[in-house]
Amino acid sequence: MTAAVLYRHGGPEALQLREDWPLPSVGPGQVLVRVSAAAVNNTDVWTRQGAYGLPGRPEAKAGWRGAVDFPRVQGGDIAGVISETAEDVPDAWVGRRVLVDPAFYADAGEDAVAVGLLGSEADGGFASYVAVDASRVHDMSASPLSDQELAALPVAYGTAMGMLERARIRSGETVLVTGASGGVGLALVQLAAARGARVVALTSASKAASLREAGATATLLRETEPAGLQSQLKAVAPEGLDAVADVAGGPWLEQLLPAMRDGARWAIAGAVAGAVITFDLRRLYLHNLSLIGSSMHTRAHFASLADLARVGTVHPRIAASYRLTELHAAQEEFLRGTHVGKITITP
Repeated sequence: MTAAVLYRHGGPEALQLREDWPLPSVGPGQVLVRVSAAAVNNTDVWTRQGAYGLPGRPEAKAGWRGAVDFPRVQGGDIAGVISETAEDVPDAWVGRRVLVDPAFYADAGEDAVAVGLLGSEADGGFASYVAVDASRVHDMSASPLSDQELAALPVAYGTAMGMLERARIRSGETVLVTGASGGVGLALVQLAAARGARVVALTSASKAASLREAGATATLLRETEPAGLQSQLKAVAPEGLDAVADVAGGPWLEQLLPAMRDGARWAIAGAVAGAVITFDLRRLYLHNLSLIGSSMHTRAHFASLADLARVGTVHPRIAASYRLTELHAAQEEFLRGTHVGKITITP
């Protein structure tokens, strides 16, 4: 079969297209999924680059959870059709259109945290076929979403769902989303708006209109100097923020913490704008604020996302589509960061 195979940490040359990669074998409790569509994420690029570091060694080349076993077929986003099942899996699954949960979990509980990812700790969806545990697949036979829209969901929308659930975002609340035009950021805007929240999106001027189309009530320009940004935020959220869904990190915590009302929650799932920050701890404890780390989703979060996909509550925006043989070009466009929405891959 065709597969994009990562042989080591490095640049694009470390990821090679193979036309002769062996078809995955189906083990006990597994199904074979013929991939209809996949999508590009930061996780794919950072794993290739080895950009995650290790505890006490930020310069070390490593994947999200440490060492990566090479060679590895990347790709955490997978939508497809089941073509084969193991003997202990009902053959009624054959032919069903499915969405694949990419996470490995700490234990068997519905609320267990994610501790690994397809495409990193096991082979993923940048291939014609992938073998996965049957417990990962969610039936999408009735979903109105296209294959590419389904493939846009697992990593970005799963991460966003985890943030919104952990921050307890409810209808009627005002939530600020940083990095709102990226994959997770746009997912946050759509999912928060779908549950009735009032969304303020922090983005660039060129992408503000797209964020309003996605459901943002107001947009703030990240190019604005701090005093001006705080003044704009006061105008659009005069009573303060109930929550912040932050995928950027960096200076935003220090700058925007004063805009949070008592008892507000700040969920963070990224640090592209800076991993090491300073802020006034007194603002945190005197106002009973919550700072929540959120990495991906739980089984329960993903099941809720799958329910939304079945009825088409949210339609992911597809910014561009590439063939699997054009994966390098897809990642180049992804890294330029000029797009809004997801870049998808079809085999």
